[in-house]
Amino acid sequence: MPIQFQKLTINELDTFIKMRINQLREEGAKEDIDLTPALMDYYRRHMTDGTFISWIAVDNGKIIGTSGISIVEKPPYFGCPTGKIGLLSSMFTDKAYRRQGIAKELLSRVVNDAKEQGCGTVQITASDMGTLLYADFGFTKNNNFMQYKL
Repeated sequence: MPIQFQKLTINELDTFIKMRINQLREEGAKEDIDLTPALMDYYRRHMTDGTFISWIAVDNGKIIGTSGISIVEKPPYFGCPTGKIGLLSSMFTDKAYRRQGIAKELLSRVVNDAKEQGCGTVQITASDMGTLLYADFGFTKNNNFMQYKL
């Protein structure tokens, strides 16, 4: 059976969250708290109100790829008159399934959803592994990106 692509539902959240945590570990995040309750709360609230959309890839009932986009709003500007921005996250493919176009298909689907929601731009802080995928898709670097940790 070929790999299936479907929208994430509440039913898959436990596995989705485990994969998100594995992704963060793989990216070298310092794990100093149990993030599961906060992730569960976030995804439940934002899936319910439509401000988080995810597509997953499934092979024989097993989730092997994830994606996610959070729809956020800020004051409109010339480059984004709706003020709506899609923030990509949770882009992850099981190691055994990488380099098969799965991440590109998932990315295409969440970017399309962001467009349908009226987003004027999609942004991501890419991992070293993901940079090539996003560049090939058409993302460009913004060297002015800065953040202040609270």
